[in-house]
Amino acid sequence: MARTPLSGGGPGDGAEVPRGRTRWWLVAVLTVVSALVVLPLLVALAGVVLGEDDARGEGGRASERVPCAEALAFGGAVLPAGARPTEGCTVQGFQDIHYSAAFRMPRTGVQDWLIHTYPDAPEPGAEFCAGEAADLCLDLNRAQGLPDAVEADAVRVRVVHEEAGTALVRFTAFTL
Repeated sequence: MARTPLSGGGPGDGAEVPRGRTRWWLVAVLTVVSALVVLPLLVALAGVVLGEDDARGEGGRASERVPCAEALAFGGAVLPAGARPTEGCTVQGFQDIHYSAAFRMPRTGVQDWLIHTYPDAPEPGAEFCAGEAADLCLDLNRAQGLPDAVEADAVRVRVVHEEAGTALVRFTAFTL
């Protein structure tokens, strides 16, 4: 009696694969094709994310140089007479904005500059530095001495007294 493919004959005689058995090679091909489509997208995404981290500054935000007048104006200040910028002034931001500036000025003019710039602020002092390497600190916000017209939500000033009567002033103004 001859066997037909429908009768479930033995191996090698052209019999069909019994029902319920998976064709593993079909699953393997679909998996490989899917991986070849998705893997380049994942590699590109990782490259973009990791590449942006290299160009970011403090807090992971992109940083760019700006004129020092712009950085100081954001916090309601101007460069004091006799001051000279020491580093480039920067802005960092996406949702929050963070300006920074650093300059040297005559040490004797620091207190007057701060009082003139922020007349409603508490008197700056070393006790506000909280372990930081600074001789004079001032932290302002909307509730404590920051003028209403200022774009920033907070301002930090750190002053280090240097030799020869100069002071290094680090100024930051940012939104919250």
